[in-house]
Amino acid sequence: MATIGVDALVRLEGVALGYEGAVALRDVDLSIAPGELIGIVGPSGSGKTTLLRSLLGEPERYAGTATVAPDTRVGYVPQVETVDWNFPITVEQVAMLGSWRTRRWLPWTGRAERSRARDVLRQLGIADLADRPIRALSGGQQQRTFLARALVRAPDLLLMDEPTSGVDIKTRHEILHQLAALNSAGVTVVLTTHDLNGVASHLPRLIALGEQTVLADGPPSQVLQPEVLERAYGQPMLVVRSGRETYVLPVPEEAPGAHEDGPPGPDSFDVIGRSGRDDA
Repeated sequence: MATIGVDALVRLEGVALGYEGAVALRDVDLSIAPGELIGIVGPSGSGKTTLLRSLLGEPERYAGTATVAPDTRVGYVPQVETVDWNFPITVEQVAMLGSWRTRRWLPWTGRAERSRARDVLRQLGIADLADRPIRALSGGQQQRTFLARALVRAPDLLLMDEPTSGVDIKTRHEILHQLAALNSAGVTVVLTTHDLNGVASHLPRLIALGEQTVLADGPPSQVLQPEVLERAYGQPMLVVRSGRETYVLPVPEEAPGAHEDGPPGPDSFDVIGRSGRDDA
């Protein structure tokens, strides 16, 4: 396995990334250790998908060095919005696409590959959907289907682009539980998310993007800070802690009382701060 005896599965040093000569991210220094569970956060257009796909070698690299540990198996789950759900293919057939790199030049799948796909579908709780066309799936079933495709490769590194987008709270919880279980089994997981409250605040490590670079990197308590979030999202943000939970709320500057420390609430809430000119 590629992670044995490796201190960094991925290392980016001074990297600039982009497409067709246009730089999307610059000065990226990043190290991912085996077994980590990491979320990438930031607004639309901040480079979350670019950074994620850089681990696949897809964006152009204009500066710096990027190193992936030898023999690392990578699984990738795209945003569901990018998939053609009318394509005539079944759930099992999608899962078996994950084994194509192991088949070399053979255009067909064998008994072992079909068995592996079925095992993964059972693991994800969708074995009963094996023969269902993907156009007939719900949002959560769509996510599990493409997660199955990635897991068929038995990846060391699993990359997921917005895995909880467009699903309900129950499905989001189930997906995060599955990712946590995979991570506990030794799979390194890196995902992008727009959901600061339901997803990002519960991950061990966050990478915040903005201003075409990495603004912060660390545990949520360090990254989900008003100053970092305002730089990333371009507006004042309120960060509230209630026990072990963290909540991030946008604060329109014109709202009544926006210059105060925060809205009144239960004593259990700890408003750790908000950003904006009134703090100056």
